[in-house]
Amino acid sequence: MSKESDLRAMREARYAARTAQSTQPAKARRSAPVAPATPAAPAAQAEPTAPDESLCGHRSMNGRTCTRERGHDAKSHRYS
Repeated sequence: MSKESDLRAMREARYAARTAQSTQPAKARRSAPVAPATPAAPAAQAEPTAPDESLCGHRSMNGRTCTRERGHDAKSHRYS
């Protein structure tokens, strides 16, 4: 089979599984009883991690931080 034929067969199999599932009554589809939602305990407020003092720390527009050493001479930053 070609790659497209494989993809088409997988798509049709998923569609058949969904339509078979949607024709069953809702109680028959449920595998386990659903527990009522309980309010979760408040999570411990984690302090945001401080940037390493030995690194440049310059932030890019998408939120990444420069991993070069502080005060580097390179014109560009290395983000990670």
